[in-house]
Amino acid sequence: MRITVDDCLKLDCFNGGTVVSCGRKSDRRVRTISVLDEDNLDMGIERNGLKEQMVLTHFWTCKDDVDAQCRAVTGLGKKSVAALVVFLNELGVKSLDERVIRAAESAGLLMIVIPDNNTNTYSAMMEQVLDKILYGHNYSDNILNNTIYHLLNFEKHSNFQSALKEAAINNDYQIVLMTTEFNPILTIETRHKQTIDDAIKVARKQDISHSSMFTQVVIQDVITYWGTIEIKGEKHLLMIVDNEDNYTAMEMKKLAEIIELAMGMWKYTPERDSRAEFIKSAIRGDLAFCYTLADEAGLKNKQFISVFYATGISNPDSQDIIENFKDQYKFGLLPFIEENEFYGMIYTDNSIEKGVELKSACLKMFEKLKDGRKDVRIFHSTGLEDLDNAVEGFRIISETYEQVEIVFPFKRVFTKYEMSMVSNCIGLQVQNSALKKVYLDLLEPFEREVSVNKGRLLLDTLETFVLDASMNSNKTAEFMNIHNNTVQYRLKRINELLGAEMTGNRIIPGLTMALALRRLEDK
Repeated sequence: MRITVDDCLKLDCFNGGTVVSCGRKSDRRVRTISVLDEDNLDMGIERNGLKEQMVLTHFWTCKDDVDAQCRAVTGLGKKSVAALVVFLNELGVKSLDERVIRAAESAGLLMIVIPDNNTNTYSAMMEQVLDKILYGHNYSDNILNNTIYHLLNFEKHSNFQSALKEAAINNDYQIVLMTTEFNPILTIETRHKQTIDDAIKVARKQDISHSSMFTQVVIQDVITYWGTIEIKGEKHLLMIVDNEDNYTAMEMKKLAEIIELAMGMWKYTPERDSRAEFIKSAIRGDLAFCYTLADEAGLKNKQFISVFYATGISNPDSQDIIENFKDQYKFGLLPFIEENEFYGMIYTDNSIEKGVELKSACLKMFEKLKDGRKDVRIFHSTGLEDLDNAVEGFRIISETYEQVEIVFPFKRVFTKYEMSMVSNCIGLQVQNSALKKVYLDLLEPFEREVSVNKGRLLLDTLETFVLDASMNSNKTAEFMNIHNNTVQYRLKRINELLGAEMTGNRIIPGLTMALALRRLEDK
């Protein structure tokens, strides 16, 4: 519940206490309580100067320094603390100087003086104030007791959803239950100030789904709390919205625990997450089930621009990049996330003309996601795709993503073109056909016409030049840590061994396949 300074003044620990400045501000909220007794006064102000925090002090470190006391109350006033409680003591500050009181009044600081006796102590005050913050006013006003009352009213309610809705209405909060992919499956809204999508965007950036703590997320002026719960052994996300900022974070955490327990008592089973089932079906290649789910998932007649599988992007910075591209180019993203693995389907309602623009946007987004991140790997099939093509895109990704990294070890973003070529190589390996021998025989001169060591050196240079450096001699020199002149000499010698200009349009396709096969065969 919302606890104010007025509420605290009614506690036994404040008996005999006097409000000496800014009494008109006694309706200020108290969220936390701390003690200011640091040797370094400025550090003490910084550490304890939290908004809506009640600060206790004896002024031990500046008991004889009125100027320092004035500096302390001025600093805490600027920090908007709820109140400063000064304990008088025969061995310390026996009474507050008028200059300190005036400084507090001027700084807008509510200050309370506690007389010197054996009962008014830090520990007694902290215990009573914290009890007040955690447990509220009384049984009828307590959000936890009130929620329990409604959630366990089996006679009145026919199901868990109905009981939770009445509890939310009576206590002025909202509930959204989601999958770990942030797909809502139960929504109880009692007010409409921000959309669920807005909340999800902020939560994604803060990596809420991987947090072990119950976390506060503020969306403009709306206070939300996020945590994970388990329903029949499966992890879900729970968002609670405190409509009027009435409750503490501890109350929200306890509320989530109560809701989780009530779900078990009601034997509540969440509705099917059709969107998650849709992308899972697409990943495993079940096209028929995708068509069955399309309408229910809100994906019927969508134009799929790209499907992808990525690692290393399940973090707030990457999510920020994705959200910015979504906002700028107005496309939809259906995600499926497991630990560090991120699957996605990018779609749009718009025309093919818009689809061409979105294709370019997807390519830019993938490049942006890998910038500065050596751990990122993105495998994507991007273009104007119907559902059949999208499922086929996932198939080629799942079949080639491990081998494509072997063929292109320096790349971090892989397109359907690289994966298609590697898929062909895998097919040749599996079949162990004569065609595989035809390709590998293209490299036979490097074994037959030069020594073994020199042949391997030239082949390594050719592999790097074609597969890694996009046939750029400067990049080849950089990758191999040798001089460009050395690369040029080796390339000239390679052309002589091949008996052809390697970069010729009719030469490079077969040569690329042969080099890719060689890398796969060597692993």
